[in-house]
Amino acid sequence: MDRHIFDEEHEMFRDSVRSFMQNEIRPHSDKWHETGIVDREAFLKAGEMGLLLMWADEKYGGAGVNDFRYEQILIEENAHFGDAGFFVSLHNRLVGPYLGELGTDEQKQRWLPKCVSGESILAVAITEPGAGSDVAGIRTKAEDKGDHFLLNGSKTFISNGINADLVVVVARTDSDNRHGLSLFVVERGMEGFERGKNLKKMGLKSQDTAELFFNNVKVPKENLLGEFNRGFYHLMHFLAEERLLGACGYVANAEAAFNMTLDYVNERKAFGKTISEFQNARFKLADMRTEIDIGYAFVDRCVEAHDEGRLSADDAAKAKLWTSELEGRVTDECVQLHGGNGFMDEYPISRLYTNARVSRIYAGSSEIMREIIARSIGLDPRKKSKDASSRNSRALKSA
Repeated sequence: MDRHIFDEEHEMFRDSVRSFMQNEIRPHSDKWHETGIVDREAFLKAGEMGLLLMWADEKYGGAGVNDFRYEQILIEENAHFGDAGFFVSLHNRLVGPYLGELGTDEQKQRWLPKCVSGESILAVAITEPGAGSDVAGIRTKAEDKGDHFLLNGSKTFISNGINADLVVVVARTDSDNRHGLSLFVVERGMEGFERGKNLKKMGLKSQDTAELFFNNVKVPKENLLGEFNRGFYHLMHFLAEERLLGACGYVANAEAAFNMTLDYVNERKAFGKTISEFQNARFKLADMRTEIDIGYAFVDRCVEAHDEGRLSADDAAKAKLWTSELEGRVTDECVQLHGGNGFMDEYPISRLYTNARVSRIYAGSSEIMREIIARSIGLDPRKKSKDASSRNSRALKSA
């Protein structure tokens, strides 16, 4: 399928990224899978290549290129030739923009150069034990102590949790307002900031994921990010891009699974002929290729809209929902076509399958995506409940 959104410069960039992934990331994949963490050196090498925070202004060491297509290419090439645990898009476009858009000049000067070089690795800490996707249920608290904030609480399932040098932490600053949250940058080495063990997961084993603990951490006033008590709205502002980032990766992962399975069925024999000669295999692969191309078409359209500043929350939700569900279907079918080998960890399809399971959960589960989409087409139970209450009230008054 011809993907018209990329021009010659994009394709030249793709070639360089592919080479980087093949030479600097993929060779370490097995080791990282066993140790449960990506070497920090991978971020330094990506920084040397100019692949980190490409949107950052040149005065901070960046390229000043705010074209999302470059990040899309980086995600796609990592899916095909790198390692899923090298969660570079988390650093670049999920957490980085919090600093880039909400940070003061002083904060950006202090933090961005090392983020661009790969010396400082980024993470964002939102999820808490017992809170899950309910941001309004956050209990981690930051108290204003005059010259600093006193931070107490814990976070869980934090990607880059072990490697991170700067963590954007969401904390409650107004106990009377369920949306009364603020964002703080907690730095490696701050007293009272501790990390739990690297959590063991079903998939994405090379990606470090940890619990974080904040015990009377004194956070300087200059580490407040954005407006005080406006953290909830800051989070909502970045959600559409987060889901688009996910969608770019999910459809690329599906294609990676498809490609390796296509090669496998053309080589593997059963009952005297290759698996690709069986109609069942051919039809399943034809269906997968069609759905992957549909996924790319919609994701590319969303990327164009995002670059033009018109990507809606419901379109981002649609992209996230479709591609994450697609990734799950495709990797499952590909394991089936690999037969018993697909169940073996030494075969890459096995890892793609287990990695894919979380895609329908994080960055907003498929169920939450469906709620967002349903409300966008006028199916909002909250509005109906209010309308019914209003009608009942009017009926009582007239009676």
